[in-house]
Formats: sequence, C-alpha cells, structure tokens
Amino acid sequence: MLRVDLRDLRRGPVETAATLDPADSALAGLGLTLAGPVAVTGVLQGAPERRTFSWRGRLHTTVRGECRRCLAEVETPIDTPVAVVFSPDPEAADDPGVYLLADPITAVDVTPAVREELLLAAPAFVLCREDCAGLCPRCGADLNLGACACGATSASS
Repeated sequence: MLRVDLRDLRRGPVETAATLDPADSALAGLGLTLAGPVAVTGVLQGAPERRTFSWRGRLHTTVRGECRRCLAEVETPIDTPVAVVFSPDPEAADDPGVYLLADPITAVDVTPAVREELLLAAPAFVLCREDCAGLCPRCGADLNLGACACGATSASS
C-alpha cells in the first residue's frame, strides 16, 4: 500500500509496504531493466492539519544493464534509503526532497517518490568489474578473455 488515506494518518504514523512487479504501471517509462520486483517499505507520518507529511522508507531491487566497456550483462543490486516530504506549499517546489500535493488533499501517494528515488539510485553506467578490459576496437573480441587474434591491442600497447 503506497497510498495512505489522511483519516489513517490522524491515528498516527502509517507503515507503507509494497512489492512492485517490474511490469507495474507505476514503474513504466523509467528506462530501467529490473531483474526482479521492487520491495518498498517505509513509514509515513505528519499532521493532517499542517498538511505536511514525511516519508522515510527503503527501496530494494536489482537492475540489469550492460557493462559500458565489454557489453556483458551486469546485475546491480539497489538498496537505498529514502527520506522525502510531501507538501501543498508551492514555495517548496524547488526543493528536490519535496513532492507537491494537489488540493484537496485526501491521501498521500508515495509512488512518485518511489519512482524518482529508484531512478536516482540506479547507476547510469555499470562495469562488470573495475578492471574490465573492454572490447578490441578493431575486431570486437572480448579482451577479458585474453588477447585478440587481430593484434590491434598489442600494437597500441
């Protein structure tokens, strides 16, 4: 449950937990290839009369991508804490840790924060390993497996 009704918040902090399938529409358009579901946990709290709410949570998943040097498939685990604020105050719009709420506020949906924080936590570029030798620029052989037959790499050494 990533959407919390304000009536529930009047009783105190509300735990949020969900497991989002990689094909979930909430994750559509992120440009990430998820190797598994996204586990979301957290606590939403705030004072409905003040109309400001804080959510502290954690995202856990695995992102799949290609090594930027050798193009091998790489899976990168993501386990990141999240701390954001939800507010209807338009003056807070410039703060990257604040998500604006539209009036009338009847619920707080943490899904936009989950989407953005997941995207921010995912690496833009990955390596299969730090010392990846990459591909031969002439023949395209994977140099992690040894020298290539075309000799281009030994000529440039």
